[in-house]
Amino acid sequence: MKKALICGVSGQDGAYLSKLLLDKGYKIYGGSRDAQASSFKNLVKLGIKNEIDLVSINICDFRSTLQTIMRVRPDEIYNLAGQTSVGLSFEQPVETLESISVGTLNLLEAIRFSAQNIKLYNAGSSECFGDTGDFPANEDTAFRPRSPYAVAKATAFWEVANYREAYNLFACTGILFNHESPLRPTRFVTQKIISTAVRIFKGSEEKLVLGNIDIERDWGWAPDYVEAMWLIMQQDEPDDFVISTGTTNSLRKFINTVFEYLGLDADKYVITNKEFVRPTDLKTGRSDPSKAYKKLGWKAKSTMEDVIKYMIDAELEQYQ
Repeated sequence: MKKALICGVSGQDGAYLSKLLLDKGYKIYGGSRDAQASSFKNLVKLGIKNEIDLVSINICDFRSTLQTIMRVRPDEIYNLAGQTSVGLSFEQPVETLESISVGTLNLLEAIRFSAQNIKLYNAGSSECFGDTGDFPANEDTAFRPRSPYAVAKATAFWEVANYREAYNLFACTGILFNHESPLRPTRFVTQKIISTAVRIFKGSEEKLVLGNIDIERDWGWAPDYVEAMWLIMQQDEPDDFVISTGTTNSLRKFINTVFEYLGLDADKYVITNKEFVRPTDLKTGRSDPSKAYKKLGWKAKSTMEDVIKYMIDAELEQYQ
């Protein structure tokens, strides 16, 4: 039985990855800063909390990281921990940089120090590319980060690449474009749009207040993307991969599709406010996931429209 340590198990990706690996027969150790205090509500929602060994690990603390690795002795480590919000990173830049870059470095160094044959997956981000314009980003595209979050993710990417080359570690980064699900908290714009639209559909007289709705992103379905994480770790040689649908849509289209699905006119309910505009933001994010298809045999199964349907249906279930 393979053993996997998932750091950041309580988040969206950690929960879906846990379910995937359990279905594949893994023994799962779910890492969280305080396993006794955390509610692990996403694991509860998926009905898998009791199937996971929950462990306290602070990857920003080298001793905690090393002790956990030596005790668990995992075959695979998935680093999904750290501050995950681009918007929040402008308010908490130091915490964002430390939780992502220092945490990743501690995992790499602890694996090296332990001398165990451990594979490491690092959660990268398309935010590292910055504004791609009309040119889809692939694994060879230069990074031009435009937020503290993106700077931190770029740092972690190069830490992984350096340790892979210098110490021959099996360490990989999945450069994931936006991927959503009902497990997203409402601070993420997609969940904010859907939860607000559903409340309006149910009779609320509120408005949906957003910042710049002319940005363009590649939105996929989170359960598809955790499968790509696992496939990256099953390769004979470590490598980095862009994971995305390959299709870019505007936030305006995302909003209109949500309201249309509910039989509503978005123009009546959506207003913009400059207070919600970030200091710097990406206008367009385009992607080229062809390497993942060629080498991993992976292709996104769900479109943006599918994702919207899944998320709205899940939100409506809460009213039944």
